[in-house]
Amino acid sequence: MLHGDDYYFRTPKDGEWAPDESGVLRLDVGDPRSLDFTRLAKDADAALGSSPVVIVDGLFARHVTPRTASARFDVFVDLPADLRLARKIQRKCLRDGFPLDVLLLNYLHHRRAAHEQHVEPLRGTCDLVVDGDRPASDLAQHVWTAIAAKDPTYTS
Repeated sequence: MLHGDDYYFRTPKDGEWAPDESGVLRLDVGDPRSLDFTRLAKDADAALGSSPVVIVDGLFARHVTPRTASARFDVFVDLPADLRLARKIQRKCLRDGFPLDVLLLNYLHHRRAAHEQHVEPLRGTCDLVVDGDRPASDLAQHVWTAIAAKDPTYTS
């Protein structure tokens, strides 16, 4: 499993950077230009060399195009905006110590619009849309069933 969050650019010479509401220069993680797709595709190719299934997780996973993939199945995990925001607060602020006031201002002024511009359009390009509020085991079963339906030669 490859996590898209591990592939964001780290220095202002790459990606989209802008000052946040408190004036701190931050990478715009809501913009696909902030992700190093070359490195992610390279790692996906390497992973496919030793595993028949590689999961690429993240907002812009749909943009990744490994060269060695023999088949591809894209899943859009749908989650209402309030739950996306609550989970982000839990992860970034409560777990990682990010300032809540900055996160909320950035959400209101940038993240909502970025989601509509860069993420929502990917929904229509995916093979399957699942309800992200369902238990992970239910989602996994739904995905594997859909893969098997699309590719009758698939065996779990």
